[in-house]
Amino acid sequence: MCTIGWVQPYVWRVLQSWYWHRVLRNLRETIFKKKKVIGLTVMHNPLPISFYHQPTIELAQALLGCLLVKETGEGAASGFIVETEAYMGAGDRAAHSFGNRRTKRTEVMFAEPGRVYIFTMHTHTLLNVVSGAVDLPEAILIRAVEPHEGLDLMKERRMGRKPRDWTNGPGKLTQALGITKSDYGRLFTERPLYIAKGYAPDNILSGPRIGIENTGEARFKPWRFWVEGNPYVSR
Repeated sequence: MCTIGWVQPYVWRVLQSWYWHRVLRNLRETIFKKKKVIGLTVMHNPLPISFYHQPTIELAQALLGCLLVKETGEGAASGFIVETEAYMGAGDRAAHSFGNRRTKRTEVMFAEPGRVYIFTMHTHTLLNVVSGAVDLPEAILIRAVEPHEGLDLMKERRMGRKPRDWTNGPGKLTQALGITKSDYGRLFTERPLYIAKGYAPDNILSGPRIGIENTGEARFKPWRFWVEGNPYVSR
């Protein structure tokens, strides 16, 4: 009896030690895998969906300074948004949804704000934030970002370009961050493509949008916004 009484607590302590050793080992492996996949030592928190529930013109300016993040199997890359363009839906001749044009491509523009709208132009993938209420098809084009994290990934994806040319245009930034057509329809509040808190720009400028010469009076609307003095603004 004395022997059995001594062995049982000993075995119990061994089992406890083994259990916690496994728990800690699994925890370390999980953290390592997350760091390897995410490529960040600090996790960013996506902005809440309420952030996107503001008028499109205001949201286009509020996005400036926010951090755009894309996580991939290669790692994560991010950049501060420094240039946007607002597209005002059915009444805006420059908008894909002008006249409430509803197609397979524009369908997500009629959804709730905070969705990802992606389209391809001249082989370039362009990223937009859906704004406006449901069935009010407005969106905001992300025109440029300032590189922040994942610089090695951006260098590889934009090989042969100078750092300033990595993300100073809507098609450039999607290539640098690894944003693809498969991101269409996602919510910006969820990984792997999301927008997080950044900084408040000192000064925001506005002017006509770019590349919409054949849209009548719409081409004169001052709905392009950018961070004054930022070298990554497209022009």
